[in-house]
Amino acid sequence: MTGGAGFIGSHLVDALVARGDEVLVVDDFSTGKRENLAAALDLGAKATETDITEGDAVREAIESFSPQRVFHLAAQIDVRKSMADPGFDVRLNVLGTVNVLEAAARAGVERLVFTSSGGTVYGEGAGREAELPFAEDAPNRPDSVYGQSKLAAEGYIGFFARDRGLSGVTLRLGNVYGPRQDPATEAGVVAIFSELALDGGKPTVFGTGEQTRDYIHVDDVVAAILAAEAYDGPGPFNVGTGVETSVLDLVEMVGDLTGRSDFEPEFAPAREGEIDRNVVDPERAASELGWRAELAIGPGLEQTLNVPD
Repeated sequence: MTGGAGFIGSHLVDALVARGDEVLVVDDFSTGKRENLAAALDLGAKATETDITEGDAVREAIESFSPQRVFHLAAQIDVRKSMADPGFDVRLNVLGTVNVLEAAARAGVERLVFTSSGGTVYGEGAGREAELPFAEDAPNRPDSVYGQSKLAAEGYIGFFARDRGLSGVTLRLGNVYGPRQDPATEAGVVAIFSELALDGGKPTVFGTGEQTRDYIHVDDVVAAILAAEAYDGPGPFNVGTGVETSVLDLVEMVGDLTGRSDFEPEFAPAREGEIDRNVVDPERAASELGWRAELAIGPGLEQTLNVPD
């Protein structure tokens, strides 16, 4: 698995180890944390510090382990960083993906699961109300380098299936949140707001705060990944709740759950590359994968914040 020391990846590692799989984590640990893997490593998982932009190193890691399945989660995930440094974003998200695909094809991998971004590949939802929630056949109009790089990587999944016979499936994730999300590196607003609320800070809201996202809990994402692994089709599949939640609503919910009546937002200008509305339609995943999100945003936040009953 690439990116296994990160937020989503480490939860997936735990699930794979729990079902008895042998697991190799390929991660450069630039944002992923070794402590995220501590329990899994104690139970026999292995990890190698490898940069996926280095093709030879990726091939050596994968071929030496001879996996049956590859889960490709390593990525540059910050929209703002992608706009400030497009080349870095492309190297990691496109070249890195090609390197993983090439190594997997050479190693005879049976199935590859790729995590894309439902929050960015469709682009701006405002003005496209008739298309919301976005289904998988909605036009792709990324408004950020990050969204475009994930869409390009999806294309390579299809190419390697056609040209190399590598069975791959793409999942388009909504805005994932949950335990282990790092507010300093993961660009997750739930983690940022939660840390501020617990530490006595105030949230900064960029733009009006009426922007909406489809927030999906990491446990539901892991379940979707495992469902896609067992499926024999290519996708793409949206992984979301189909419910829009605004940033201001999120501020209110986090404040209420942490007992912060003073958790009032401070406003700042909107940021380049950010969109106003996004929500994805999960019905295809429900009908073909048998997967549906189980945690709505309220209970999901309670679990993330570890709110006592």
